[in-house]
Amino acid sequence: MKLKIIVCSLFIAAILSIAGTASATQKKLPPCLQSPNCISSQSMIIDKLHFIPPFEIKSNPRKAWAELKKLIHEQSRMVITHETSDSLHAEATSLLFRFVDDINIVLDADAELIHIRSASRTGHSDFGVNLKRIEALRTKLKQADVIE
Repeated sequence: MKLKIIVCSLFIAAILSIAGTASATQKKLPPCLQSPNCISSQSMIIDKLHFIPPFEIKSNPRKAWAELKKLIHEQSRMVITHETSDSLHAEATSLLFRFVDDINIVLDADAELIHIRSASRTGHSDFGVNLKRIEALRTKLKQADVIE
């Protein structure tokens, strides 16, 4: 009886270990807080205040990723501050008051998705600026024929 319990415990520990490893390798964006100045493709779909759909890649994830980075470099007052092969952080600075918004982006090549989050660092409302910024990127990526 004790042997069955030990074997069962080891089996459960192994499963939890594997599950923990799988979820630890997935890239997660920072969550949106309660204020309406944040949007994210990793928010719950029922969270109409914060959720936006991820970018659905048409065929080549690396081509879509390269195009996205090129578009960010072309934006005035937006700069990439940190990047890896499948994630990046950029900052967008407003023209008048010099407010900084954080843009976090993650490439999920296996799922052929680009997850994106844009949030204001300060204040409560952003008057829809973060949503407009991300939707403008979506439009340009569609025009480049790399996302759906």
